[in-house]
Amino acid sequence: NLVLCSEGIPQTLAAFGREAFLDEAGCKLVFYLHRVARGVSLSTTCLLSGFQAIKLRPSISRWMDLHIRSPKCIVLCCFFCWVLHLLVNTCIVRYKTGPMNNKNKSMDKIYLYCSSPIPGRLLFSVMAVIFSFTDGLCLALMVWTSGSMVLVLHRHKQRVQHIRSSRLSPRTSHETRATHTILILVSMFVSFHTLAAILSFSLTQLQNPSQWLRSISVLVASGFPT
Repeated sequence: NLVLCSEGIPQTLAAFGREAFLDEAGCKLVFYLHRVARGVSLSTTCLLSGFQAIKLRPSISRWMDLHIRSPKCIVLCCFFCWVLHLLVNTCIVRYKTGPMNNKNKSMDKIYLYCSSPIPGRLLFSVMAVIFSFTDGLCLALMVWTSGSMVLVLHRHKQRVQHIRSSRLSPRTSHETRATHTILILVSMFVSFHTLAAILSFSLTQLQNPSQWLRSISVLVASGFPT
């Protein structure tokens, strides 16, 4: 919800012709909340997948399973995600300058309602590495845990196949439905976030990105939260 509100509402207002409706503090706050919310959403979705994978793995000890089920463990992990992304995205507060600058577009990256100066090459490289590493790690963990769950479900289905073979009901097994749900979720997760990352990088490399490209980038970035 925070991802959708922090970017969807301002972008919608800008698309309907409302220009410079945010001051410098408003631009900084909106972009900062969006980046933090996006990172937390990404991380907590991976945590959810990881907890589910641990519960399905028979090799995990009972002690670890009890700790994973503990609300304290889940709250602590979510708190760590918030703190991590609140710290990592502090650079957004520094480099978002305020309302869109119509007088000197060559020096700004225009985002419909706010502008941002082009950072130095070294700073841009450092920021790109940090954000790419955190996003890539979350995507890799999501793919790994989802693949692990699918493998466990497939093995379980094979073990109980002889029991279900005597039934006359042609209904799809629980394992198959769960596998389909996992595959759909991880496919949407990876596809939306990968495409959003590519579009965001393209926007930073273009001097004057078109409004069409900016709108598509916002739409894709809002796809998975929606």
